[in-house]
Order: sequence, then structure tokens, then C-alpha cells
Amino acid sequence: MARSAVGTFAGFATFVVTALLASGISEAAEEQDYVSTVSAWRADREARLNADDGWLTVAGLFFLSEGGNTFGSSPLNDIVLRTGPERAGTFTLHDGVISVQSVPSQSLMINGQNLTDEQLWPYENRDLKIIEIGPLGLFAHYSGNRLAIRMRDRDSELRKTFTGLQWFPIDESYKVKGHYKPHNEPYTLELPNILGDIELFPSSGSITFSIGGEQLTMTAVDAGDQLWFIFRDLTSGNETYPAARFLYADPPDDDGWTVVDFNRAYNPPCAFNPHTTCPLPPLENRLPVRVQAGELDYHGAN
Repeated sequence: MARSAVGTFAGFATFVVTALLASGISEAAEEQDYVSTVSAWRADREARLNADDGWLTVAGLFFLSEGGNTFGSSPLNDIVLRTGPERAGTFTLHDGVISVQSVPSQSLMINGQNLTDEQLWPYENRDLKIIEIGPLGLFAHYSGNRLAIRMRDRDSELRKTFTGLQWFPIDESYKVKGHYKPHNEPYTLELPNILGDIELFPSSGSITFSIGGEQLTMTAVDAGDQLWFIFRDLTSGNETYPAARFLYADPPDDDGWTVVDFNRAYNPPCAFNPHTTCPLPPLENRLPVRVQAGELDYHGAN
């Protein structure tokens, strides 16, 4: 009986050790999978930033005056391009509508078609109209209630000298559960952007979560089927971009829970590019903690 009991105990002990080892291996594998997933997301983030239509190609922002605004490579134009014909055409702003006209007897390449005139703003069904002049792309943009022409340049100096993104080490403790609470009524956030213009964002609720044992709340912007957060924390202005960082989360489940992963927090385009406009965070999204996760501030080539 004694030998049987010893054998039974030994077998149980072996089972427990095996189970613990298996559990440890499983947890290590899950952690490695998580690190690999976040690393892949970060690599994709950098690739999108540096793509032909990425933020590094934005090379100009020209606010329009009411009436005609000429554009071309001649310094005599209202909007001077670094390449292309001396006079390409005229942008006309009238009562909130932007249209473009080519110079007489010529045309402009707009969305792959040769056209002599086109309405650029407002446009229907988000069908952005882009004027193509060599490596340049010109299209309508707004900042608050001001209308402008934004320019992309596939050969921009910013893109040529880009040195890559830097990140905090991936730390799964900054992947937290957040509980979503709808507002009593959806409302519109009125947020100033980096230029001081007021931009409007729809918000239907907020989330509550904890970092380092401290309970925090952030207001979410409705972003299609996701929640979008514009936030600042105590690393802002030191390790991270001073104005804000952005973060997306999946919509809440039936019980109101979602996951907020600050390892995927990233810089707005204004962190790289002076020709972009970015909203500043609402007061409640200015977190009184150090969020040592996500993208670091960009300092460019030394």
C-alpha cells in the first residue's frame, strides 16, 4: 500500500509539474505572439506613413482667398509649385465651393481624366478629386471653416530624409480593458487643431480603464466601426509628441467592454509635417499618468 501511495503521489507530482511547464510554455508563446502582432502593426504603420499617399508626401497647404487663386511654377502665381507649367490654372473659391479651371486651350489631369474644369469641394461620396502634375497631387482640404488646397509630393524632402519611427518597448501591461459608457445623448466635440481652427467630431460615449492602479476616463470619437481617442499624458513634450497621440479601439462588446492597447498609440501627422492639421485632445483625455507605451516623438535626421 505504501509503495502504491508513493507511486500515486509521484505520478500526481509529475502531472502537476508537466501542467505547470505546459502552462508556462503556453503563456510564453502567447506573449511572443502578442509581441509579433504589435511589431507587425508597427511595421505596417511606418510603411503606410512612407507610402506614395502617406503623410510624408504632404508638402504644402495653401489657404484660399475668395475669388481666383492662380497656381503654377512661376513665382507670379498665388500658389507656387516646385515643378510643372508656369501657369497651370486657377482655383476659385465662391460661397464655400472650390472649383478649378485650366488655362485656356489646355487641360488638367484630374483623377486620370483630362479636364478643363471641375468642382473640388464639396465632393460627393468622399470621391476626392486630385489634380496630378508630375509627382504632385493637389486637392481640396478644410481646417475648421477655412478652405485650402493641400499638396502631395512623392519626391518631398521630408520623405527622402525620413529616418524611421521609434517606440517604447512593447509592454503588455499597457493593453488594458476599458468599459464603454454611452453619453446620455451623443454630442459634438469642438476641438481646436494645431493651427487654432475649431474642428467638429461626433462622440457617443467614453471609456473607463485603469493604468498602474489609477482609474481614468477618455472620451471617444465615433470613427466608423471603431472608437478613436485623441489623448495626451505625462510623457507628452518629453518622450512623446507634445500636442497629442492617437489611438483606435474596437467597438465595445454586448457587455460594454473593449481593449485599449497603448502599445499601438501613434503620433499625428503634425509630429512629422508642418503642412498638416491635427486636433488637440479634450481636457478629459489629458491623462495624469505616464503612458510609457506606443510611439515616441520624431526628431528626424540629426
